[in-house]
Order: sequence, then structure tokens, then C-alpha cells
Amino acid sequence: MMKVGIIGGTGRMGRLFSGVFERAGHEVARSGRNTRVNAMDIASESDLIIVSVPIHTTAEVIRTIAPHLTASQVICDLTSLKVFPVREMLCSKAEVIGLHPMFGPTVRTFEQQTIIVTPGRCSQENLDRLTDIFEREGARITITTPEAHDRMMAVVQGLTHFITLSMAETMRRIGITPADTEPFMSPVYQIETGLMGRLLSQDPGLYADMLRMNPYVPAVLEACEHAVSDVKRTVLSGERLSFEQIFTQNSEHFGDYCNTASSLTDSLIEAMVKR
Repeated sequence: MMKVGIIGGTGRMGRLFSGVFERAGHEVARSGRNTRVNAMDIASESDLIIVSVPIHTTAEVIRTIAPHLTASQVICDLTSLKVFPVREMLCSKAEVIGLHPMFGPTVRTFEQQTIIVTPGRCSQENLDRLTDIFEREGARITITTPEAHDRMMAVVQGLTHFITLSMAETMRRIGITPADTEPFMSPVYQIETGLMGRLLSQDPGLYADMLRMNPYVPAVLEACEHAVSDVKRTVLSGERLSFEQIFTQNSEHFGDYCNTASSLTDSLIEAMVKR
């Protein structure tokens, strides 16, 4: 049995992971703003330390506890970015494993949910022990480097959230609300507005940190700006052939995923209709 300590363990994500380790038979201690146990207690008494705090405070928390960790301990974080947390954790003597759950704290189960793992310095035994806990809960594990993670998150999170927020901002600027469009909704449009509403119902600070603190996001947004400009120019030109050319190039780029996506969204639409 391990002693697991979660700094920020009273938050929603911390509580979610507390349950995972408790179900695996481990002793779990949690620290938070209003707990008698503090971060230094967690650092001194735990075999496995997990930092589960907002992105913009993660480095400060790690720097506070890092000098006090030993080579017999393992430190992890649950941050949506990985390069800077792993770099800070490597300043300690502990083994280091970065974690990024690709889901929020409202999930009912880890079944078929992805957890990205970015080992910084650890034994295979400790890595396997940790990932086995998540896999027994049904999670899918992706192992990569911190740099590859952040580069991919610039698209998976950065570009996605940027486009979603930009769509909402466009509707606000032209004075159209989701309620205005409801009598005209198609299923696909309902999915799009649902994604906008889902994003806007959450903590804006979290999404600000995801975009502003990922060093790979600016290049992706620049590519997005050029893409929007090119598509806009094609639409406004009235040239059907040019539009079809861009459309076909992207269809070929996506390849077989176009058919997969059609099947998946058909299932989503069917589920929405039955609600």
C-alpha cells in the first residue's frame, strides 16, 4: 500500500483522483486551502505526491516542495501543460511522472477516458504501478514526452477552444443568441452551439492559462488566422472552383477519418433526437 498525498486534493479533480487511489487500496491524504494538512505535510509524509492545482500556480507549488523530496518518492502533476511542470519537478530528487487527464472532474467513470503520461525520471516499475491503477479503472494511457504533449495540445486544446470561443464571440458581435437560432437549428448546429455553451459554462481562467501558457499555441493560431483569411477570400470571390479545391484538399488530408466522423456524429445526432 502506498501513501498518496494530493496537493489541491479538496478540489474537484483532486477528489476524483482520491477516489481512484482509495479504490486501489492506497491511503490518501489531501491538502487544500482550508485543511489542517498542508502541502509540506503531503511532501514529507507521502510516497506518491500529486499536484492538482490551477495551471498558473503549479510551478510555485512545485518549487516550494521540491527541495524537500527524496529519491524514494514520486511526484506527479495533473496540469494541462507538461513542459514547465515536468521541468520544475525534475529540480527535486524524486522520480517524476507528468499526468494529463483528458477529461474534466464531472466524468462518472474513467472507462475509455484518456490519461496522457509524460515520464520525466522514473523506474519502469513505478511507471507501471501508476498506469496499472488507471488502467484498472478503464482508462486509456498515452505515453509521450512533455514537448510532444504540449505541441499536440496546441491543436487539441488551443486551436479547438480558440475556434469555439471565436464562434461565440462572432454571435455576440452580430447580436444573435442561441435562443434566436433555436427555431432554425439543425442537429449539427445544435452540437456546435452545445460545445460553445459547454465551454462558456466553465472557468475562464483555466482556458486562458491553456492558451497563453502553451508556447506552441501562437504558431497554431497564426496558421489558423491564415487559413480563415484564405477561406474568407475564396468565399467572397464567388469562385466555386476555388472553394471546392480547398474543400477537397482538406477532405483528402482527413482521409478515412471523414467516414469515421460521419458515423460518430450520426450516433450523436440519433442520441440527441431521442433525448
